Amino acid sequence: MIVLVKVSALTVVAAFVAQTANAPFTLTSHAFNYGGTIPHQQAYTQCGGRNTSPELEWKGAPAQTQTFALTVFDPDARNGQGWWHWVVFNIPSTVTKLQAGAGAGNGSLMPQAAVQGRNDFETVGYGGPCPPPGNPPHHYHFTLYAVDQHIDGLSPLSSGPTLVKAIRDHVLAKTELVGLYGR
Repeated sequence: MIVLVKVSALTVVAAFVAQTANAPFTLTSHAFNYGGTIPHQQAYTQCGGRNTSPELEWKGAPAQTQTFALTVFDPDARNGQGWWHWVVFNIPSTVTKLQAGAGAGNGSLMPQAAVQGRNDFETVGYGGPCPPPGNPPHHYHFTLYAVDQHIDGLSPLSSGPTLVKAIRDHVLAKTELVGLYGR
């Protein structure tokens, strides 16, 4: 026996909205997968790379998101003290992707209103992986934060710890992509 069910377009749209509202907040890259090796071109210049930030894409942010913040941190560096490789804040909530090279210090490929902070190489912008030769591969945590407000009072000289402290009580959700790099 065949049963025909009449489904309205409104029902289909409502089901899609409910599904996307419950979608997980995710961060991905075409350059590498979670737990995969970060390509050599993303490595810091002094380590033989091109210091090109990878393309990043995200989806599933909470509806209340006003801005995004992004950090890249290597917890394996400096005997476990860690190293900040990239600090970005006030990425507009309408942005869902950073193109490869967006971390250039001049900010020419960064979305309008987004601000890059100071990394531990003492420069503004992206500083790629550069672990000591012979070390086991380091873990690079690309962490994207959905923030409930515009972050005021920080400058391009703001560091990773300063940003994380400033947004601590304003994070709606966060997602992470971890890549490995060794030499």
